[in-house]
Amino acid sequence: MSLRSKVITLYKNLLHLGKDWPTGYDFFRHRLHKAFTKNKDVNDPEEIKKLIKHGEFVQKEIEALYMLKKYRTLKRRYNIGNNSPQQIRKPYKA
Repeated sequence: MSLRSKVITLYKNLLHLGKDWPTGYDFFRHRLHKAFTKNKDVNDPEEIKKLIKHGEFVQKEIEALYMLKKYRTLKRRYNIGNNSPQQIRKPYKA
């Protein structure tokens, strides 16, 4: 896979992740575009590979952030206060 196609794939993946960004898709898209255009004149293949690795790191961090957000939401939804579901259940009386 050429470096150009890797950069385009990374941009598309990050753009897709931006749909759930807390401050909005437009804000994320603008910042992403600005970050990529800042490095548009880089021609050294080693520097491009370094930037791609950094972009992949950012992508993994965003994915981890979303997973943590979902986990916290589920935890909040199913744990009332500090009580676990086992503590909430009342004993069964026949």
